[in-house]
Amino acid sequence: MKVVQVLPALQGGGVERGTLEIAGALVAGGHESLVLSAGGRMVAELERSGSRHVTWPLGRKHPAVALEVRRLRRWLARARPDILHVRSRVPAWLCWLAWRRMAQGQRPRFVTTLHGLHSVSPFSAVMARGERVIVVSDTAKRYLLDNYVRPGAPALRRTRLTMDRVQRIYRGIDPSRYHRGYRPCDGWLADWQRDFPILQGRRMVLLSGRLTRLKGHEDFPILMEHLCERHPDAIGVVVGGEEERSRAYAASIRDASPGIVFTGHRTDLREIMAAASAVVSLSNRPESFGRVALEALSLGVPVVGYDHGGVAEILEQVFPEGRVPTGRPAEAANRLASMFDDEAGARSRIRDHDFTLQRMCRQTLALYEELAANAWKR
Repeated sequence: MKVVQVLPALQGGGVERGTLEIAGALVAGGHESLVLSAGGRMVAELERSGSRHVTWPLGRKHPAVALEVRRLRRWLARARPDILHVRSRVPAWLCWLAWRRMAQGQRPRFVTTLHGLHSVSPFSAVMARGERVIVVSDTAKRYLLDNYVRPGAPALRRTRLTMDRVQRIYRGIDPSRYHRGYRPCDGWLADWQRDFPILQGRRMVLLSGRLTRLKGHEDFPILMEHLCERHPDAIGVVVGGEEERSRAYAASIRDASPGIVFTGHRTDLREIMAAASAVVSLSNRPESFGRVALEALSLGVPVVGYDHGGVAEILEQVFPEGRVPTGRPAEAANRLASMFDDEAGARSRIRDHDFTLQRMCRQTLALYEELAANAWKR
């Protein structure tokens, strides 16, 4: 098969990581993999794994980007992929507009993945227009069915989505990279302690996520204040960069979080999680999955998270005691404090799971192959 994946950029994040993982599985299976994006720090890794990257800024939220539709249609006609897989709304609109005007027997099969619980609107409805729509969790599936399939759904008439086109494929992690007993090497630990000496000898509580309003950074200082009343050796660490549009918000969060360490963007999150005593997920709105929570639990690190969205699904299956009511940082602190009272016991209660990279790739490639078997003949 020849598969083209399209997304805004390859700077970093769960969507981007999943794109690289599927690209790697395609190459390993003897298929041809192309990725269209505006580029970013992950391009080199993509190309090292055997995929080809085409730099094309199809994610710009600007009316002028509509001019790319005709050019994109011509490119698809030349490239002749079997599968066109889009993972974000603006690129999805451009790809769909280009795709639908191609001759029925000459266009690729069109796949979308719903990675986020977007606002229900004509703009978001494009993610339900795939010939197959992949959802990354039961939370994402409920969102899609409630808003685009069930009678009375607000966007039903716009998409004509039917249940047989929807397939849940959980995101997954590589158990060879994320497993109990993994420990960072001595060199990494020495560098980490040199860069952040304040963390030495402290119980590190990690919140990972870009400095945006979604991730719940406002609740983190409250949580840490309550936790430190019972465990004064605890210290909060925020790992995540900031976007240009959220600079003012990021500055306000730092100002409001004395005593919390902000590391900025890091490429060694696995090592940081493995060195942590706990990881928290405090998103103020449900997230479609919750990759960081899954990675931490796979490393054997307890996770406390608000009981909604994909994070709640993961916790329910892997570490139920980590669920706390949404918007209650003090209760999250009490749960963490109890875990710290018996840290070994808490770690022992983390269950094994099947949220694996191998399963995700196998199911995705099977979907591609099913569609490609009925694609136009070369």
